[in-house]
Parts: sequence; structure tokens; C-alpha cells
Amino acid sequence: MKRPPRIAIIVAILAAVLSGRHFVKASPDEDGARASTPAATRPAPPRVWHLGSVELTPCELAQPHSGLSTAAWCAPYQVPEDRSRPQGRKITLRLAVVRSSAQVPADDMLAFIAGGPGQSAAESYPAIAPAMAPLLAHRNLLLLDQRGTGGSHPLSCRDDEPGAPSSDDEPHGFDAAAVRKETQHCLDQLSQDADVRFYTTTDAVADLEDVRHALGTPKFDLIGVSYGTRVAQQYAMRHPDGLRTLVLDGVAPNALVLGEDFAVNLDAALKAQFARCEADDACRARFSDPYQTLFQLRDALRANPHTVSFRDPQNYASVKRVLSEHALATVVRMFAYSPETAALLPLSIDAAARGDVGPLLGQAKLLTGDLGDTMDGGMQYSVICSEDGDLLTSRPQDKDTILGDTMIEAFRAACSVWPHGHRPADFHEPLRSDVPTLLMSGEFDPVTPPRYGDEVLKGLPNGRHVVLKGQGHNVIARGCMPRVLDHFVDDANAKTLDVGCLDRLQPLPVFVGFNGATP
Repeated sequence: MKRPPRIAIIVAILAAVLSGRHFVKASPDEDGARASTPAATRPAPPRVWHLGSVELTPCELAQPHSGLSTAAWCAPYQVPEDRSRPQGRKITLRLAVVRSSAQVPADDMLAFIAGGPGQSAAESYPAIAPAMAPLLAHRNLLLLDQRGTGGSHPLSCRDDEPGAPSSDDEPHGFDAAAVRKETQHCLDQLSQDADVRFYTTTDAVADLEDVRHALGTPKFDLIGVSYGTRVAQQYAMRHPDGLRTLVLDGVAPNALVLGEDFAVNLDAALKAQFARCEADDACRARFSDPYQTLFQLRDALRANPHTVSFRDPQNYASVKRVLSEHALATVVRMFAYSPETAALLPLSIDAAARGDVGPLLGQAKLLTGDLGDTMDGGMQYSVICSEDGDLLTSRPQDKDTILGDTMIEAFRAACSVWPHGHRPADFHEPLRSDVPTLLMSGEFDPVTPPRYGDEVLKGLPNGRHVVLKGQGHNVIARGCMPRVLDHFVDDANAKTLDVGCLDRLQPLPVFVGFNGATP
């Protein structure tokens, strides 16, 4: 079973007529042979679609642990692992195109960049496919797995190899030596067929531009989600001529040092969410002060971390886990990502404080299982250690937040082992671009709060930032956002965009019982 390293889980929890050659090619003698050869005895000709110099064949993009899949056209695409040595080792990227329903699509092309770092675009896409459906009426969509993820030479560490640290022996608190040991084991595995220095955002941007040229040099309508907004901004800085429009959902500014604000951002989101409970009579009567209850539970677990049992919500098997203050913080952070789970948080915390950990840990197991199978932990190390690791400093002021100050120390411990790739001198400079840009944020986002979008907007004179009420991290599929996005990409004008329909979005009522928001 694939399992990202400990720090990878934290970070994660912490988706035209091109060169005039759109066609399906049959075998050369098909038309002449059809009259004389019975159809039943002839094999079906291979279906091939040419875009520029790329030859694609039909494929299905499946989402792990889900029945969701998407019909697409796929091709392997080779690039040098080390771009300074083009004759050296090659790696193969997974390239997929979801075909437009238009007979003659627009010349520009959609391109989706997934989050993480470590998520595969192809594996993430089925979950946001409904949001992209209106766009496909006129445009083809590129899904390129970033190097180190999914089907693109994934940097996936395994815990079933000899010498791997056992999850049963994980410490209750932060242990820098344990993080370094696990990181070294992961590195030893991956170094057998990868040089992990070359799996950074900068390398991914170069890959994306290579693929664009191979596809016939369309202009991109580039859509980045979460960490994908970092990739998108770096692409906009390096290859502005390759862009028609830019969409940033859950904005991470170039200037951001990944991990630096995790604790304060989560604390602010929790306070805002719990204030809704205090303002609601039924919620206040049921839970009094959820924020205080959360910290009381944290203090109890700090003094007495212990093993608990609960039922796996997928198969109802009994599961045992160590519940510590750090486990609690990680679980709470995951709950804060979406309005559906955030609405359950006061109820789940209250149940855990009374001894019933099932609601809290059962939901957490669903979330960590999905992330664990769609995140490539080694690639996260390569990105963060190369781009942010040397800029991280200890933050003792975060010690009293629910997340505490150990996440940065975990990053620093891991990056003391992991090799660092090249970071351009201007990597953390703010993006300045005239490209029409739509930025979107959730009001209660615990990881990329709306102030990040406001910051990036300062360098985008043709940009617009919309904040969706009551929403969390990543909002591209919320409410009427798919329709707004479709209009933006069609018109390439954020300033005149009608976003009035977004005003109908409101926070989900807080659950006061497992039957809903009413007593």
C-alpha cells in the first residue's frame, strides 16, 4: 500500500482546431477493403487523434476509491529529468486531453493544474468534472500529471518495504529524529530511479510549455487549484505569451512560504466558523463554546494521549488509533476544509470530549485514505524543500494555536535530509501580468484565506477576486461558480463579469445533532 510520509500527510491535509489536425484516423486501406471484406471478420481500426505532433488514443481517467471516471485521449510524453542534461535520463509524463463536444473547438485550450503539492491532474479531475462541463462545450482540456505525481514518474514512498518505519510505532508527539529517519528511508527508495532535485515547480512549468508546443502551440486558459495556483503563477511569469486567461482557485501567492501561516490561518478559520455557532440559539444552547471545548480536549490529550477504538465507516471494521493532541489538530484541520465537514465539527468535538471518538476519527479516516492514495509524498518534499525550506523559521508564537508550532519543525527536519533543487532568484516575486485573471476564495478557507487572493490581485490590472460566502478551500464547483467560470473564459474579461448569482451561497447550518441543524 502506498503511504505518503508523515510530513506529506500534514502538508496535504495541512483537481480548438489546433494546427488544423483534429481527426480520427482509420487504417489506410479501410475504405477500399470495406466492400469486399465482411465487417465481422475485420478488426476495428485503431482510433487515433492527432494534436500537433502528439498522437493520442482513447483512455479512461479513474479516481482512486471511486466509481468516477472520465473518457479522455491519452499519450505518454517524454522529457529529460534534468533539463541541463537533455541527453541524460528521460522520464515519461502522463498527458491526457478531454475532448470538447464542439465539432470545431476554439483555438485556445483549457489546462488544469492540480493541488497538493503531489496530486495528479488526471486522478483529481473526475471530482471537479461537473464544474468543467460548461467549458468543454467549446474547448478541449489538457490534464498533464505534474512530474512526480500520478502517471508521471511518481515519487511515491512505500511503507511495506524492508526497513520502513512502522505506523504502529509512531510517536505521540513530534519527533524530529523520527521524521528524519522516515525521510531518509523515502529518499533511499526513490533514488533508485529518480534524482529528486528535479521535481520542482520550475521543472513542471518547463514541462507544461514543452507540451503546449507539442500540441500545436495553443494559448492556454490555465486553471490552477490550491498549490496549482503557484504553478500557474510561475507559468504566467515565465511564459506570458502562452496564456489567454488565468484562473486561480484557493490562491497561494508567489511570496508565500508554504507552511509558514498554516497555524494562524487555521485558528482564524476556526474562530470564524465557531462564531456562527455562538450566534445561533440552538447551536449555542447545545454546545456553549466549541472553541473552548476544542482546547480543553487538546489539553487533555496533551496530558494523556491514548489508544482509542472506532468503527471504519467504509467496512465497519474495528480500528485502533493513538489519539494525541497532534492527531486531533490534523483531524480538525481536515474538517475545516469544506463547509460540509466544518458544519459537523462542533458536534464531533463535543462527542469526542464525551468519549465518543467515532464521528471525528471515522470521517478523518475517509479523508486521509483518499488523500493518501492520491498524493505523492516524495514530490511534496522536492517542492517544499527546494522552494521554501530554507525560508522557514521557528514560530514559537504559534505554540498555543490548535496546530501548534511543530509543523514547521517537521518541515525543517525533513528538508535537512532531502536534496534541494534549483529555485530561480525571482521565484518568490509577486506576479505582475496583464492577462485576464479570475481569482476565487472561500470565506472560511483554513489554508489559503481570502487575503491571499487580495494580495495577488494587486499585480493583476485585468483581474478580479470573488469570495464565496460560507465556503472553504477550493470553490470552483460551488453554487453557480461553473457558470461564472464559463462566462469568464468565453469573454476573457473579469471586470465585466456578472457574479450576482454567487450572493445566494450561504454557510451550511451547524449540525446540533446527527439528524441536522435543528434540535
